[in-house]
Amino acid sequence: MSPPRVCRYTDRVTPSHELLSDLKNIVSTMVNRERALQEVADLIRNHAGYRWVGLYDVDHKAGIVRNVVWSGSGAPEYPSFPLTRGLTGAAVALRQIVNVGDVSADPRYLTAFGSTRSEIIVPVFDREGTIVVGTIDVESEELNAFNQGGHDLLRACSAVIQPLWER
Repeated sequence: MSPPRVCRYTDRVTPSHELLSDLKNIVSTMVNRERALQEVADLIRNHAGYRWVGLYDVDHKAGIVRNVVWSGSGAPEYPSFPLTRGLTGAAVALRQIVNVGDVSADPRYLTAFGSTRSEIIVPVFDREGTIVVGTIDVESEELNAFNQGGHDLLRACSAVIQPLWER
């Protein structure tokens, strides 16, 4: 069992297993995809007190990544962009999590907010686990904000919410 995390944005203490359970409930009761994804983004952001969380669709045929929903201080600077750009493009190409502790030192970073210091991109795979169909993008104003525990939790979130990318 994961230790509880005190959330910056709420007064609640939310253990990781409770977050994953809440995400499973959203997925299993989904009526409207965009509304479900918004709830997911809000839950993930509030769970750990992240400053910003965005959920993206990856369209391999069109060669673009498109923001579906976001939770945080404002809309992303790039609501859609070429699949080959940014940390998201790297996560899709590598088919793995990209965790950058200092975005100012990584030339792949597409500036979304001037105050972002670190970012993690977590791929969401298709049912077979072979194609990246979406991403979870989490940004922080702190350097090296995403430790192994956060990395593992976001990977688990990706697996739980994967059915929201099945069409």
